[in-house]
Amino acid sequence: MRDALIDIALAHKRSILLIMFGIIVFGVVARLSIPTESEPRVEIPYFVITVVHEGISPEDALRLLVRPLEIELKALDDVKEVTGTGAEHVGYIAVEFHAAVDIDVALADVREAVNRAKPELPSTAEEPVVTETASTNFPVLQVNLVSEIAPERLVTDLAKKLKDQLESVPLVHTAVIQGHREELLEIAVEPAELYANQLSLEQLVIALARNNQLIPAGSLDTYQGSVALKIPSVVENAQHLLQLPVFVDGDTVVTLADIATVRRAFKDRTNYTRNNGKETITVFVYRRVGANTIEAARQVRAAVAAFREGLPSNVEVFISRDASTFDEQQITELEGNIVTALFLVLAVVIPSVGIRSSLIVALTIPVSFLFAMIFLWLLDYSFNFMVMFGMLMSLGMLIDGAIIVSEDAERRIALGIGGEEAYGSAAKRMFTPVIASTATTLAAFMPLLFWPGTAGQYMGYLPVTVLMVLIGSLLFTLIFVPTLGSTLAARTNSVEKKAEVDFWLRDLTALPRISAGYVQLINYAARYPFVTLIAIVAIVYGIFTLFGARDQGVILFSENDPMHIQINVRASGNLDLDEAKDLVLEVESIVLAVPEIRSVNTYVSNGLTKGAGQFARFQGGSSADVIGTMFLETHDAKERARTGQAVIDELRANVNQIGGISVEVRAYEGFLTAGKPIFVQVTSRERELLMPVVTAIRAHMDAMEGLDNIEDTLPLPGFEWQLTVDREKAARFGADVTAIGLLTQLVTEGAKLGEYRPNDSDKPLDIRIRFTEANRALDRLDELQLATPGGSVPISNFVSRQPVSRQDTMQRRDQQAMHVVQADVLAGFLADAKSRELQGWIERQQFDDRVNIRFRSAAEDEQESVAFVTKAFSFALLLMFVLLVTQFNSVYQSLITIFAVVLSTAGVFLGLVITGQPFSAVLSGVGIIALSGIVVNNSIVLIDTYNIGRREHPDMLPLDVVIRTGLQRLRPVLLTTITTMIGLLPLASHQSIDFINRTWTTGSTLSNYWVPLAQAVAFGLGFATILTLIVTPAMLVLPNRFKDLNHTFIVEPLAQWRTKVGLGRGATID
Repeated sequence: MRDALIDIALAHKRSILLIMFGIIVFGVVARLSIPTESEPRVEIPYFVITVVHEGISPEDALRLLVRPLEIELKALDDVKEVTGTGAEHVGYIAVEFHAAVDIDVALADVREAVNRAKPELPSTAEEPVVTETASTNFPVLQVNLVSEIAPERLVTDLAKKLKDQLESVPLVHTAVIQGHREELLEIAVEPAELYANQLSLEQLVIALARNNQLIPAGSLDTYQGSVALKIPSVVENAQHLLQLPVFVDGDTVVTLADIATVRRAFKDRTNYTRNNGKETITVFVYRRVGANTIEAARQVRAAVAAFREGLPSNVEVFISRDASTFDEQQITELEGNIVTALFLVLAVVIPSVGIRSSLIVALTIPVSFLFAMIFLWLLDYSFNFMVMFGMLMSLGMLIDGAIIVSEDAERRIALGIGGEEAYGSAAKRMFTPVIASTATTLAAFMPLLFWPGTAGQYMGYLPVTVLMVLIGSLLFTLIFVPTLGSTLAARTNSVEKKAEVDFWLRDLTALPRISAGYVQLINYAARYPFVTLIAIVAIVYGIFTLFGARDQGVILFSENDPMHIQINVRASGNLDLDEAKDLVLEVESIVLAVPEIRSVNTYVSNGLTKGAGQFARFQGGSSADVIGTMFLETHDAKERARTGQAVIDELRANVNQIGGISVEVRAYEGFLTAGKPIFVQVTSRERELLMPVVTAIRAHMDAMEGLDNIEDTLPLPGFEWQLTVDREKAARFGADVTAIGLLTQLVTEGAKLGEYRPNDSDKPLDIRIRFTEANRALDRLDELQLATPGGSVPISNFVSRQPVSRQDTMQRRDQQAMHVVQADVLAGFLADAKSRELQGWIERQQFDDRVNIRFRSAAEDEQESVAFVTKAFSFALLLMFVLLVTQFNSVYQSLITIFAVVLSTAGVFLGLVITGQPFSAVLSGVGIIALSGIVVNNSIVLIDTYNIGRREHPDMLPLDVVIRTGLQRLRPVLLTTITTMIGLLPLASHQSIDFINRTWTTGSTLSNYWVPLAQAVAFGLGFATILTLIVTPAMLVLPNRFKDLNHTFIVEPLAQWRTKVGLGRGATID
């Protein structure tokens, strides 16, 4: 079948070339059509349910809002964990499913569970809102409107108009406005008017409800036809509300206009947004799932440009935090590095195999890439840097087969064999080794397809890309290479046929210096295989021992110089929003003075109140004491004199001089690795047991060296006013808690009477009644009078007011009370080492057994990744071993091949020792697994050639065969190794060489990110190749050396002894 397949290809060259042309055309179409984004698309089955309830406390939110939902959600299948948070005015429930769950099915299950829990929620709670969390929930960019002189209402209206226009952009999913004040229809009443008319809020609510609803009057049939009857009964503006009758006394009708003023106003501000020192109203733009980030941003920029043309001269609009700029830069830079690697590979290949073979080898690369692109497009993948690095990583591997076949064919052509026969024979000769080497490489990457969790989704693009590229290269090597080679050779071949000299009988006395040196080396290694093997094992053992002794630590991905910085400003106490703003602006002024900072986006809130809770949900805030968050963008590395880490260090030193606040400065880690590296979760069924444990852990972390930005979720210092109602006394006056609660809202944010929908708004506005601004103060609470059947009664008769400790938020996870302590790790320290240090201290403490302590975040991700990489590595070895035994029909030769994997792994750790880098659980681990499929190819080629030599020349000594085997395969082995390494060498050495844009950057974001994987492949492959060329020949002759030793030390001495005692050959002893 092998020979028939190649013969058919050679007999139908035009059809084969047409198929190759079709792959190129459809590959180009796929590349132009596939969505482009920087990071891989990660679909996390993670949902947040939000239930808003005006005025509810954190304790009641946890008990009345969270718990009923928590019970239903926890009962769902495939739920990983449920986390509930109770805060002022709101309850949140986060539900995480296992990664393998279909998101649409999970969403349907969550909504069904929420519907089942609704009857258990308070009737006064708002409708629960289910939000799906994904990478697309992070804004593509933000559009800022700023004006120092335009009225606030004008800028707000413009922001709403801009929001509508942006949401009409095809690739935009939604746009969210922040930094503005929500509108309402305000009824401002003087307390004296309310008390004088003996009005209760229940009367006003009933009056508005009965006069603000649609009345279906029907229609009337007449002789002229049917006539519709209409009763205008819906409030459409403030004038309609002023005419509302609220009290009737005989012939006297009191309307709302008699006792109050009505106007469209704004709710109390809950947050500020700023950009580069200017106050703004900001529109966050979110793209649709699967949309091209760069194209979505381009459409938004075009829409903003069109919107700008109609703006008043006193209003400015501009874009910041444009994620597509970074995406486009990373993609362009990596594409440039791929082209650079391509030229580096060709620079090695052309002098080695000649122009004709180089053209064929060069064509392997685009055809294999485009072949892979077709399948990536069909799989609905995006074109991201993980895909591109997979192509870069496979660049050297994919040409191995083409080099081997072309090199063998050119050797035959040099002997005068015709081009078609030469390439056909070479393809047939190398068919099995090429299939075997590709199969073992595929076997190494296949376990990575089953990587679980978020990291698996993130890294899953890499093995899929490599697999598709290698399958395309296999097709090209076995079908297209002989077709192209024979076609080109037929036009250029003019070599006279020479008598073919058997390589196995070639004279080895006149060899080039390098070849002669290698012959001497393997001659010594093969003559003393035991010494060689022991020396290699000792070297490998020494490398592993040295790495273990140095304890260089473990990281999850890679250590990168930050381009984006996040600052959290924290303050305790009862601050109002303007006080919080003043403190945040002190920090902002320091940040704006740093020349390396290009853009400063500031968000101010006054803690986790109702408005701030919504703010936190969109901006990533989490703690109740965070009063401000800043996102800083630095200039490109080549445009600034200092590193991002140096900027962070300066900012930390400067902002910590501000008194009264705590400022946290850290690198912004983005979507996948959100959360601090040290993250300790403490849970218990009994909440009161948590306080001493969390306090002790926090105190120890404060004393630990290398930790920074330490925070916990314990209650913050602060107080709130509690109004305690004596229900018995209140009942005597005809009052109740509901009436008292409505009355107190007149002093705060107003009591909601209803809603109305004006013509210029796309959503209904609240109708709220409250006292005039001069009468909204704390001391007015004691003067409130409640209308009762017996007349107006001061609520001080049955309500007492006292300060109590403030509880900002309360959390539960999997139906247990929870607190968290987390911290950043300073530069020069490893999170893995600090986690192990803290874990050792915790294990030595005698905490209550009813308290559970668990390390989460990066530590947990690292453990999961290391565990999976270990399983994947073991499975890959097993699969490769089965394939090798099938090919060689020899367990021993298969073990020799697998030994190359041990050598490559030792090479990876040698590289870590030399560079001083920690082990990356994801990237170094993937490098080891990838190497297991790459390095065995060299052993496969050597062993296959050795077996052929033994088969064709059975009378030749094994030592002579193994020397000629190594000599024959030396050039292709070195060539394939160098081509695989050279494409990754720039990234492995922290260099980004972009041939397209003609830039050379040291320590760029791109190169720093991929350093662990590039260095793993480069060091592992280089080390393993050198030792494989020595140890494989030695191990091949080892069985024969065993036979020789057995013959020398056992068989011969035994025969001599038998002769000496008079026992001839075949004699027996009675």
